[in-house]
Amino acid sequence: MRLPPSFTRTFCAVFAALTLLLPLKPAQASEYTDLWVTPFEDAWGVNFVQWGSIIYATFYIYGPDNKPLWYSAVLNRDGLGNFSGTLFLNGGTYFAAPWNPNQITSQVAGTATFAPSQVNDYMGTLTYTVNGVGTIIKSLQRFSDHPAIQLGGTYFGAESGGYSACTNSADNISFVDTFPLTVTQTPTALTLVFEYDGLGTTCTLTGSLVQNGLLYSVPGATYVCTDGLNTTATVYNVKQTAQGIEGQFSAPVPGNCREDTRFSAVRN
Repeated sequence: MRLPPSFTRTFCAVFAALTLLLPLKPAQASEYTDLWVTPFEDAWGVNFVQWGSIIYATFYIYGPDNKPLWYSAVLNRDGLGNFSGTLFLNGGTYFAAPWNPNQITSQVAGTATFAPSQVNDYMGTLTYTVNGVGTIIKSLQRFSDHPAIQLGGTYFGAESGGYSACTNSADNISFVDTFPLTVTQTPTALTLVFEYDGLGTTCTLTGSLVQNGLLYSVPGATYVCTDGLNTTATVYNVKQTAQGIEGQFSAPVPGNCREDTRFSAVRN
């Protein structure tokens, strides 16, 4: 992390001249792989597994006889970030009998759409139409009633970010940094300590931990750096990866700027 040029004075003068030539990269698409449920409606839900712009969804719901019924759907992302596609009703061999491929059935049952929330990555709206039955609309959120995912440890990583909306347009820059990262997690709090290589700066973000499915957030983290920064950040989309950790944070910083940063690190 580096402060805007006008705040750090001569330190960033050369860097600012270079990074003004580099546009801030647009945010990458969100990842919705998780178990999704409707609050206070136990025993049914939807599993999403995402591959790029496609979500494969499996519904475990119940028919008019209140017996389990499974649907699936292949949903494609559109230009607005919503996913829609065909709903299928599938059947196969009784699970306790030898598998018989001749008993596999798959028929078009309707359509389905998942519209992610515009303000976070852990809520959305599921709309599906079953032919001959009707249209069902459900508010979904990621299932979080499971043991905490442990993120604590030491890592090494990099971040890509930028400043925008600055009073001084010369402060609207992008940056890339590398760092050792130390993560401390308790049942109620998360602390991230970034020691930035080459900058001689250490930044600490810490606050109350919120879990939404596979994602963690710290909505009102204190954000303090040894270069004088002291502000409040929103840390979000923090998750465990196969090799380490990744996440994002945003904060108001000096110069009337907004900092938006994405980070990723591998475990030591």
